[in-house]
Amino acid sequence: MELDKLTITKASEGLRKKEFSSVELTKAYLSYIKKTDDKIKSFITVTEDEAIEQAGEADRKINKGEANNNFLLGIPCSIKDIINTKGVLTTASSNILKNYIPAYDATLISRLKKEGMVMLGKVNCDAFAHGASTENSDFFTSHNPWDQERVPGGSSGGSASSVAADQCIYSIGSDTGGSIRQPAAFCNLVGLKPTYGRVSRFGLISMTSSTDCPSIMAKNVIDAAIILEKIAGVDQKDSTTSSNEVDNYKEYLKDDNIKGLKIGIPSEYFLDELNVNIKEAIEEAIKKIESLGALVVEIRLLHTKYAVPTYYIITPSEVSSNLARFDGIRFGYSATNDDSVQAKNLIEIYCKSKGKGFGSEAKRRIMLGTYALSSGYYDAYYLKAQKVRSLIKKDFDEAFKKVDIMITPTTPNVAFKIGEHSGNPLEMYMEDIFLSAVSLAGLPAVSVPCGFSEPKDGKNEMPIGMQIIGKAFDEKNVLKLANVYEKNTNWHLKKPRI
Repeated sequence: MELDKLTITKASEGLRKKEFSSVELTKAYLSYIKKTDDKIKSFITVTEDEAIEQAGEADRKINKGEANNNFLLGIPCSIKDIINTKGVLTTASSNILKNYIPAYDATLISRLKKEGMVMLGKVNCDAFAHGASTENSDFFTSHNPWDQERVPGGSSGGSASSVAADQCIYSIGSDTGGSIRQPAAFCNLVGLKPTYGRVSRFGLISMTSSTDCPSIMAKNVIDAAIILEKIAGVDQKDSTTSSNEVDNYKEYLKDDNIKGLKIGIPSEYFLDELNVNIKEAIEEAIKKIESLGALVVEIRLLHTKYAVPTYYIITPSEVSSNLARFDGIRFGYSATNDDSVQAKNLIEIYCKSKGKGFGSEAKRRIMLGTYALSSGYYDAYYLKAQKVRSLIKKDFDEAFKKVDIMITPTTPNVAFKIGEHSGNPLEMYMEDIFLSAVSLAGLPAVSVPCGFSEPKDGKNEMPIGMQIIGKAFDEKNVLKLANVYEKNTNWHLKKPRI
């Protein structure tokens, strides 16, 4: 048995049958990390000693018969380096926090520890989660296991590359505007973004507080369901968490019947610029789902075209506030008769002073956000963006009166080459074109594998993802449709050669 190829359910079954121990399982993954991470560059910190200690404790519980139905007990995982882990380096992939060791765990880490997780280490991301490729990490760029000349996506690129390369069984990342779903599509994984407020943000280093969602990267849908059930729920330390009941997602997935389920296909997501391989793969996936009994309905989401510009006004505005704590410089300024001159002077001073601790993308977002929030521009930019955000959410609300679920492409293109977009921020931002509206509306969504591009110029075929979007707090039906589709296809079983 190849221990480094297991899913949560298979690994948990093997542990209970005493086919192997958690220590053996953990050492197999640690060995594989040592063997492959010089190529893939997923990990910032490998916590070998802590992982083996946690695995030993899991084995003791299993041997005492204390495992019960705890499927995460003794299962090795990775954690995005933007999530606080007590006593373990947590850098947010930034130079500013390169020596930061938290004194406390994020709520979701506390919950995973209670379940008996084994943390192999902390994985790379774009610094402070600002990016779509990990190229904005202050340390290094992670590589896509399917083609090491390409990015794994971002900002949770290290989470994606670590799971796709079988360096761990699952990973916890974050999704603010697509940061789990896009890398999942790029790396042939399941990437689940819960409803905003479904999982506590306490201990997550904030990017955009109104859209940040701790999220899940897994090898299949059932694994994602198992993890969500354990980390979801109200948290007294996070007032934005919901008291809505957490469903038994794994149990719900036993029902394979999707007959009569109404699937909305928004025409705004099938642009002329959409990669032809992606368009064909999504169309084939829709046909497959329709053949299983679902009803397909075309719908309109008229304000979708404003999602990216709206997101990139709101996001930098919140970023400029959230990053103010890190380098001791005030980004705001008092109003004068010539705000534009004052803003220009602030930017020049900032770029030449303490701001050098931030990378270029963080600086860009701080400056954009400060400008959008400044006197004389707040109404024109930030307030207007919030109004458009309300219209985007209203589009979804109206559409969900007619349909149960929506299906779209996850990304407009397959994974791009390292360096291909790094000189053009607008091109990088447009990678979120199918993702940011869902985040602005606070809805749950999952990306699932649905095909591969045709190989060109002797290069590898690259994965394609399909996005399934649901009503707020209806993760169970999002996961159900994803699981039914997954059971009737084999895309998720394909593995990269490293």
